[in-house]
Amino acid sequence: MALHTLFFDAAGTLIRPAKPVGTTYAEVARRHGISVAPDVLMQAFRLAWKETSSPLHPEGQSSADDDRSWWLALVRMVFSRVLGAPVPEAVLEDLFSELYELYAQPQAWTVFDDVVPALNDLARDHRLLVLSNFDRRLRSILGGHDLLRWFEHVIISSEVGAAKPHPRMFQAALAASGCLPQEALHIGDDAICDVAGAQDSGIHAFQVIRPESGMTGLVQKVRSGAYSGLRSA
Repeated sequence: MALHTLFFDAAGTLIRPAKPVGTTYAEVARRHGISVAPDVLMQAFRLAWKETSSPLHPEGQSSADDDRSWWLALVRMVFSRVLGAPVPEAVLEDLFSELYELYAQPQAWTVFDDVVPALNDLARDHRLLVLSNFDRRLRSILGGHDLLRWFEHVIISSEVGAAKPHPRMFQAALAASGCLPQEALHIGDDAICDVAGAQDSGIHAFQVIRPESGMTGLVQKVRSGAYSGLRSA
C-alpha cells in the first residue's frame, strides 16, 4: 500500500534547544539565587526525565493546565536532587515560571539543518503532521521558525491526554489524517516513544539518529519506496 502521510516528532527530530538544557537551567537558577554547575544540572535533568512518568489523563480528557504542573514537578525534582533539599516553593515557582516562558520562545530552539530541505521535498506529495509529546507552546515555537506551513495538523500530548508511546497519540494522528496505519510513516528520534510506539499501532517507523541517519536518509528511503518496516538506517 502506498505511503500517504508522514508524522513527525518535534523535539529531537525537527528542533532542539539552542543551548544545552543544563546551561539554561544554571543561568536561570543563578538569577534566583541558586548556583549549580551546568553539567550537574544536565545530569540531574536526564535522571529526572527518565524517572518521571509521562502525563496520562483519562481517555477523552486533555490536560487541564496544558501539563504545566507536570513540568513544575520535573523541575522541582531536578533542583531537589542537585541541592539535596527542596527549593522553597516561592523561589521554585518564580524560577520555574521563567524557565517555562523561556522555552515557549522560538529563539530558545533551533531547527536541525536537514529539516527544511526534507520538508520541502516530502510535502510535494505527502501529507505532513506533527505528533509530539509537548504542550501548546510548541505551536508558537514552530510558527516562530516558519515550520507550520508544511503541516496540516500539530497533535500534542497535552491535548490528547496521553504521550507517545501510548496508542492514543497514534490513533489521534490517524484520525486527523484520515489514513490507514499502513499508509503512514512516523519519524522520530526515540526508540521507544517513536519507533516502538508507532510499530505497535501498525505504523511504519523511521528513527532519526544524526548524523548517520537523518532527514536526508529519510527522503532517500521514501523516494525509493523502501519504507516498509523502516527502522533506523
